[in-house]
Amino acid sequence: MTRNMIVLLSALMVSIVLMAGCSGGKAADTGVTDKGKELVYATSKDINDMNPHLYPGSLPAQGMVYESLVENTEDGIKPLLAESWKISEDEKIYTFHLRKDVKFQDGEPFNAEAVKKNIEAVQGNASKHSWIKLSTKIVSVKAVDEYTVELALSEPYYPTLLELSMTRPYVFLSPEDFKNGGTKDGVNGYDGTGPYKLTEHKTDQYAVFEANENYWGGAPKVKKITAKVLPAGETTFLALQKGEVNFIFTDDRGADSIDVEAMNQLVKAGDYQLVRSKAMNTKMIVANSSKADNPVSETAVREAIWYSIDRETISKQIFNGTETAANTLFSSNVNYANEELQKRGYDLEKAKKILEEAGWKLENGSEVRMKAGNKLTMKLYYDVNSSSQKTQAEFIQNTVKKIGLGLELVGEESSSIAKRRSTGDYDLLFNQTWGLAYDPQSTIAAFTSEASYLYTTKGIAKADELYKKIDQVMVTMDEKSRKSLYADILKIVHDEAVFIPITNGNVTVVAPKNLQGISFKQTQYELPFERMHFE
Repeated sequence: MTRNMIVLLSALMVSIVLMAGCSGGKAADTGVTDKGKELVYATSKDINDMNPHLYPGSLPAQGMVYESLVENTEDGIKPLLAESWKISEDEKIYTFHLRKDVKFQDGEPFNAEAVKKNIEAVQGNASKHSWIKLSTKIVSVKAVDEYTVELALSEPYYPTLLELSMTRPYVFLSPEDFKNGGTKDGVNGYDGTGPYKLTEHKTDQYAVFEANENYWGGAPKVKKITAKVLPAGETTFLALQKGEVNFIFTDDRGADSIDVEAMNQLVKAGDYQLVRSKAMNTKMIVANSSKADNPVSETAVREAIWYSIDRETISKQIFNGTETAANTLFSSNVNYANEELQKRGYDLEKAKKILEEAGWKLENGSEVRMKAGNKLTMKLYYDVNSSSQKTQAEFIQNTVKKIGLGLELVGEESSSIAKRRSTGDYDLLFNQTWGLAYDPQSTIAAFTSEASYLYTTKGIAKADELYKKIDQVMVTMDEKSRKSLYADILKIVHDEAVFIPITNGNVTVVAPKNLQGISFKQTQYELPFERMHFE
């Protein structure tokens, strides 16, 4: 999942504008004519390719169209397209009993054969899914009868149901939409089983989703949702004020649309409400430990940066207290993450001492430290569409200057930053953990994935030990062993300071006061729009 992943200060979201009455799906002249049936949805990014077995597409949009066999909820894994399931004694065979009242949006039946074809399509493009370990464990998928599917694994794998519940890739598209018998070469349509179907898309302008009146869970009350592309910041804020858009939340790339002050302004004016989820993720700076020709490859330098970040001030002044200071990679409400780890608070003198002991010296009145003829300088990449990241970057740039570290700030599109992360072409970059539905297992599995955090972790002294423990934790079925392995993994990356936490983030929604049914999923990347309705 390339994810790229989810609410902040100065542009808190992929905005989803709810606006009643989009005339003919044309974003330019939408008007509020029937609040009970239509919504509009503003986003800083186009929905892109909606193929659910690839990764360019918008997760919030795909979450409306496609569904998985099971659902990850606050109360654990629950049935979705599968009514029930059974796991064999050796924990290598999963047998799913499917719902019998489901059809794809093109009218084709959802059955065991469709499940088999979809999972085989994902497995047929294995190189794209290396971040999700389940893709390396599936041996076969078999249609036992019309509504029974058997999934065979090479070995026990405890996150199997968790990874089957994700927004992608193990979700289901009508086989009639397949191209060349699969999905890796593209698809001919986007017919899922979900509550909404994509009916119109004009690239970089808007996309229209209409209610699936035959949805097995009951037709949604909001009959149309239009995703409208708008620049983050003032443009989105003005659109909210004018009523052109009326609903925003953090997007799947972790970018924001308006800042906290602007949100509070809208709520104070009386037309909007603000709804926040519990802590969902950790916002952080990711350090490239494998970049041998750069100071960032040194543990001491990364530790010094950690001590130089004033998280409390960022929390209070940049996020107005909507995000709390983070001292570890995962918040304590994440499974297996409530471990005692060394706390590195804001301490500039400690940071200076660490650098001095590592041989980084200030010479001849210079503002930047030197070592063996090399300057203590590096680049920090941030999402140009996230004003909160830019504000944080400028704040951090100012504080690390006080310890003799020169930080160059570079703003780029999220897709460019994701490419840098996957190729190792970065020193430092902003990122976030993947959220409650994915943590800790998926974020940690990504430590070994070139598409995600391989370059972050492979330069540390205990890289081999780390990767071995990651392999072990994913297959052990003994709870005590799993807890111990996770503790070891978290300690290794914490001690090496390759993931430098800043704040614990949440999903914040700004919506009309009369909109009811706003709730959150375990994933930070999508919202259950089908549960929403106007009073």
